[in-house]
Amino acid sequence: MDLPDPYLPGAISLFEQLDKKLLVVLRDGRKLIGFLRSIDQFANLILEDVVERTFVDKFFCETSQGFMLIRGENVELAGEIDDNIPTNLTQVSPEEFRMIEDDFLARNPPKSLKRPTAAEEHEA
Repeated sequence: MDLPDPYLPGAISLFEQLDKKLLVVLRDGRKLIGFLRSIDQFANLILEDVVERTFVDKFFCETSQGFMLIRGENVELAGEIDDNIPTNLTQVSPEEFRMIEDDFLARNPPKSLKRPTAAEEHEA
């Protein structure tokens, strides 16, 4: 296995991404995009010019969040973003996004997290 020289295990490897644009996925599913300004031994991140990106179908909307400190325990994934790679996604305004989201939810209602009762299972 080829390891970079010097090999930096764990969160410390993000030092190579300082001042680069990162995508950070949080444990609650939110996706944040911003410039990495600092990181510590606990993987706490300081991001600047942050936007929260929300997706529905082939559309996305960005909401400006400004400057953020993200606790390392909330980070699920972090990686550099290359804006030159094309995507098949279309950016829309927050108003358009709400209409698209409402339409999408009307066509695809969320599945209930409630477990069916024995009687409901017997009917099915």
